[in-house]
Amino acid sequence: MLREIRPAIVLLIGLTLITGLAYPLAMTGIAGMLFPRQAQGNLIEKDGKVVGSALIGQEFKDDKYFHGRPSATTAADPNDSTKTVSAPYNAANSGGSNLGPTSKALADRVKEDVDKLKAENPSQPVPVDLVTTSGSGLDPDISPEAALFQVPRVAKARSIPEAKLRQLVDEQVQGRTLGFLGEPRVNVLLLNLALDRLGAG
Repeated sequence: MLREIRPAIVLLIGLTLITGLAYPLAMTGIAGMLFPRQAQGNLIEKDGKVVGSALIGQEFKDDKYFHGRPSATTAADPNDSTKTVSAPYNAANSGGSNLGPTSKALADRVKEDVDKLKAENPSQPVPVDLVTTSGSGLDPDISPEAALFQVPRVAKARSIPEAKLRQLVDEQVQGRTLGFLGEPRVNVLLLNLALDRLGAG
């Protein structure tokens, strides 16, 4: 009997070593050599301290900062491990809310967000990415339109001319990848760091 199952055991061990150890180590090493910054998580530093990653969004609530997309990620409730609580941009639990278009909870949340944003800037239509979550819940970018929509609020909170903030947003716009993939975007963390460098607020 051992003679019959020995090839299967050898094959299992061999493939485990190749696909479970050698291949991941080789790919990690190659990625580290070719793309060292990306392989380390695209970490962003300010004054020698890591303040975030260009790949994972952060929650900014203060009116003095540009806000990112809503995040639907959750974490375990510290008071009851059978439940979850909202934990925006929780990279350990990436995912969307899974609420469908007929969900009352989703419709109520979006309506509340739209009403709040309309009060903030009544003269402009609310960009969709300021009220909808991404599939991962970790999106670090917003559209240029979403950033420009927030200019009046940030300008008022920081006593900065709106024209200066619009110029700052325009400088932070990243084009399509390779010229044709995706859409133009603005990384919210990088935009807020550039905003802090203006020295106002």
